[in-house]
Amino acid sequence: MPEGPALQPLSALRLRLTLWYTGTFGLILLLLGGGLFLVIRSQVSQRLDTSLADATAALERAAEIREIESTKASGDVVDAVDELHIPDRSLYLLDGSGVPIKPAHAEPWVIAAAGQAAKRGTADQDTNTPRELRLHAERFTVGSGKTYIAAVVANRGELEGQYASLIWAFGIGALVAVVLVAAGGYVLVRQSTAPVEGAMEHMRRFMADAAHELRTPVTVLRTRAEVALQQRRDPDDYERTLQSIAREAERLAALVGDLLLLARADAGERLLRREPLFLDDVALDAAGAARVMAEPRGVTLEVGDLSEAPIEGDRQLVRQLLMIVLDNAVKFTPSGGTVRLDVATDDGHVRAVIEDTGAGIPREQLSRVFERFFRGDPARGRSDGAGLGLAIAKWIADAHHAQIALDSEVGRGTIVTIRFPLSLSSS
Repeated sequence: MPEGPALQPLSALRLRLTLWYTGTFGLILLLLGGGLFLVIRSQVSQRLDTSLADATAALERAAEIREIESTKASGDVVDAVDELHIPDRSLYLLDGSGVPIKPAHAEPWVIAAAGQAAKRGTADQDTNTPRELRLHAERFTVGSGKTYIAAVVANRGELEGQYASLIWAFGIGALVAVVLVAAGGYVLVRQSTAPVEGAMEHMRRFMADAAHELRTPVTVLRTRAEVALQQRRDPDDYERTLQSIAREAERLAALVGDLLLLARADAGERLLRREPLFLDDVALDAAGAARVMAEPRGVTLEVGDLSEAPIEGDRQLVRQLLMIVLDNAVKFTPSGGTVRLDVATDDGHVRAVIEDTGAGIPREQLSRVFERFFRGDPARGRSDGAGLGLAIAKWIADAHHAQIALDSEVGRGTIVTIRFPLSLSSS
């Protein structure tokens, strides 16, 4: 079923909320990922520097050991470079002035870094041609007093490989997370806006139904007035026309009153004036008023058991609830039928039961009888109402934490049971 114009802005709102939610989450992931990347990059760089320093120290120790074991000039110290096998590291041994000893040739940037180490004691340098390399050099002196420079070079590309793997893993994970968040966000937004959508649809349907119901009596009033004014008539004709207009106006006033009551109820403006009262007293009063309507129709209204039934509630609304149910029972009970009212207490509740011998309600319609403007099958009985009575009755029952239930069978009648919480404070 396509969405109406009133619901289209809500669909756009859901989409915008989902996009905002997804965008916010994506931004958080981006900031978090960037922060983690910087932290991990720093840690990995520190580990690389530590490994270079450790390799340089190992080269120095090997040179010192070779120097102690032999009395030769420098040959044995040079052999220290060949003895060490450190994976993925290039070892250089230079003299105190930065001249390569082992290997005999070194790239200019290595010699330049060795010259800095000769002056400062240590040196660290990076180069990007032709590869990204990292160098650490230290000046050291062996036991004979001769000064050397140990340098170790590592390929920073191994870090870039780790970064690339990290970025790919995080990117894929973030993409999956964003997709899941977008889907989950849409579901959550749809669920959170479902009550609003339901309220908007309910309002739209209510306004459409109200306009339809109001149009009929207004049209009747206008038509009868126009017909009466078309030509001169006898006073009796005018009187009948005015009586008809008065009946329609009364019906219109009742409809407007019901609509106003429901509108105030929906807006929470109709406050309940709770007070201790006895349902049996209210029921007896309502039965007396309903009997006035039942007698002209040939319907017998019986009052059965009326046990003392204390409750708390709004007396006016409770009476209106009973009057709505009694009025419906009388309307849909044929001449010669019976409507019976009983009030009793049981199991911590007060129960009002209204039973009639009317036309009954089909089973498939029982779930809809409390809907606004629902009047069911017009063939089952006489009704000049707008279909708001039971909707008002349901609201009154809910406002009093009461339960209202219908049990009906076509051709045999209907039983309406209203259960109020029992009040122990009424006296």
